[in-house]
Amino acid sequence: MFLSSILRGARGLCAALALALVAVFAPSLGAFAAKDAKPPAAPTNAPFAYLYDVTSDATLYAAKADMPTPPASMATLMTLELVFKALKEGRLSRDQTFRVTEDAWRRGGAPSRNSTMFAKLNSEVAVSDLLRGVIVQSGTDAAITLATGLAGSEQSFVGLMNQRAKELGLSYSTFRNATGQPDPEQKMSARDVAKLAAYIIDTYPEYYRIFAEPEFTWSKITQRNRNPLLADYQGADGLKTGYTEDSGFGLVGSVSRDGRRLIIVINGLETAKQRAEEARKLLDWGFNAFEQRRLFEGDDAVAEARVFGGASMNVPLVAQKPVDLLAPKGDDARVVARVTYDGPIAAPVTKGQRIGTLKVWRGAMLTIEAPVYAAADVPVGDLTRRAIDGALELVSGFVGQVAEKI
Repeated sequence: MFLSSILRGARGLCAALALALVAVFAPSLGAFAAKDAKPPAAPTNAPFAYLYDVTSDATLYAAKADMPTPPASMATLMTLELVFKALKEGRLSRDQTFRVTEDAWRRGGAPSRNSTMFAKLNSEVAVSDLLRGVIVQSGTDAAITLATGLAGSEQSFVGLMNQRAKELGLSYSTFRNATGQPDPEQKMSARDVAKLAAYIIDTYPEYYRIFAEPEFTWSKITQRNRNPLLADYQGADGLKTGYTEDSGFGLVGSVSRDGRRLIIVINGLETAKQRAEEARKLLDWGFNAFEQRRLFEGDDAVAEARVFGGASMNVPLVAQKPVDLLAPKGDDARVVARVTYDGPIAAPVTKGQRIGTLKVWRGAMLTIEAPVYAAADVPVGDLTRRAIDGALELVSGFVGQVAEKI
C-alpha cells in the first residue's frame, strides 16, 4: 500500500504541474472520488447531529454538523472549560468562594424562572459547588457567578470564551454569554460541541467525573441530572442537555463501552422525550452497526512528499500508528484518502518530523484526519541537486504550494 507522487501546480509554463498522491487501498476498500459515493442512510431524525468515535478518532455520522445553531445550555461547556483550566493551572481552587451578585440572582436565580441552582443573593458559594450547579442542575445563576468571579464581569468572561474557542479550533462557535441563554449571535456547530466535549474528557478527567453525578442538593433542594442517558444507558458518563425555544431540545453525551468511547451531539428536536429516544437510537447504531477496517499499519508508507534541496527528491510519510476506518457493516461506500501539506519540504528533513495530514473520506463524509511524519532523514543535497531545485523554483514558483493526494 503506497501513494505515488507526481509534480504539478506550478506557474507560467509549468502551470499544469502539481503534486498528486494517489491512494492504493486493499481491494475491498476501493479508492474512488468521494463525490461518486452516497452517504449512509440516516440513523436519526435529529436535524443536527454528529457522532464521533473518540477511540478511533473517527466521524461515524454527521448531519449539518458544521452549521452554527443556538446551543442553549450546551454552551456552558465553554464556561466550564475555562474554569477547569484555571483550576488545573492553580489560578483557582475548588474551595475558593464567589459571591452571588444581584445580577446573577435576578437573571439566573429563583426570580428568573430559568434553570437555577437556587443560590441565595449575596451568599458565598465554593467553586466546587458552583460547578455542580452548572453541570448537574444546569443553573444559570451558577454559570453567571463563575463567569463574574473569574473575570470580573460576564462580558469580560465572554471575551475569554471566544478567545479560547479560537485556540481550541472551534471554527463555528460564537459566544455572547456564559449561560447559553438565547442570543441571536450565540451559535455553535454540532462538531464544535463534540470537539470541546472530547477535549474536556481528555484534559480534565478529575473534573469530568462530575458530569456523571446523578443529583445535587443546594439550599435544601435536590435536583436530578438532566442528562437522560445517565439513567439507563450503559456506559453513559456525561455531558449536558440544552433547551431554548430557538434551539429546540439538544444533548451532548458521552458513552464508554467495550473499549470504545462515543460522543454524540444532537439538536433541534421538538420534545425532551424525542431527544432521549434519538440519542439512544444513534448511539445504538454507533456501537452495533460498525466494523473496523485497517487501512495502514503504523509503519506503512502512506505517501511521499517532495523535498527541496535534499539529497533525495522525496521522503516517505508514515502515520506512526495504525489508521483504522470504522464503516457500517455491509457498507459499500467508496473510500478516498488525501495527504495534504505545504510543500515541497525544505531540506534537511528529520525522521519523525511532522509533515502534513492524512484525510480519509467514507462516501461524502470526512471520517479521519491523522498527522503524517517523515519516515527517514533527508540531508541537504549536493550543489548540483540544490541548483536544479533552485532553478525549478524560479521557473515554477511552486514552493509553499499545497500538495494533496487525489
